[in-house]
Amino acid sequence: MTVDAVELVRRLNAEERDLSFPLTAPKDAATLMLIDRSGPEPTVLLGRRHSGHNFMPDKFVFPGGRVEASDALMPAVGELDPRAAEKLCARVDAMPPAPRAFALATIRETCEETGLLLGHRREAPPAVPNGEWAPFAAHKVHPDLSQMFFVARAVTPPGRPKRFDTRFFTADAQAIAHRIEDVVGPNSELVELAWVPLSQAMTLDMPPITGVVLEELSARVAAGLHHDLPVPFYFMETRLFQRDLL
Repeated sequence: MTVDAVELVRRLNAEERDLSFPLTAPKDAATLMLIDRSGPEPTVLLGRRHSGHNFMPDKFVFPGGRVEASDALMPAVGELDPRAAEKLCARVDAMPPAPRAFALATIRETCEETGLLLGHRREAPPAVPNGEWAPFAAHKVHPDLSQMFFVARAVTPPGRPKRFDTRFFTADAQAIAHRIEDVVGPNSELVELAWVPLSQAMTLDMPPITGVVLEELSARVAAGLHHDLPVPFYFMETRLFQRDLL
């Protein structure tokens, strides 16, 4: 797996950003980069945020959001690979959510923002922990965490108005078990969805870290998406971004 790590870090450090906001602890979050490898070139699913949002308006992003307490309670028909689970718990200062909660958060958020339900359809519905997971019960879709790969981690710099400690996952589009219509539209959080070739995705208007992680994803896909590959970790130290491997 080869990326120009020096160049990726340089790009993050070249970005001008206001770091004068009060210091806050980052909130645990998770994001899903769905890839479709059925064609001649892999494509990745990106959504454009509503222009009325205070946070990253009009930017292309991956579906994702904060990890909720109920995420760890959602049952799954397959669990995370233990190598991914171990990396998810590395380099944390306090007790993090259960590793499976990060992966399940991406599945829930992807459903909420895109209408796509990932997993397997069964005759009986899963026993969902609360209403946030109700679409999975309604459509009898059971998440499968064995389909999830941990690709990268990034922490928003101190001094930003919103801070997240985000774990980036990927899964193949074949994991889509059901589609709920009319979730994306002019009045939704995401106003459009696009399957974009990996080689073209970075030309879209997106946050710097999104472009950097896209390059990490491209390298990981080329290397075969193995769980034993190291996971890059981006964080700021003494006002400069660093890249370590988990």
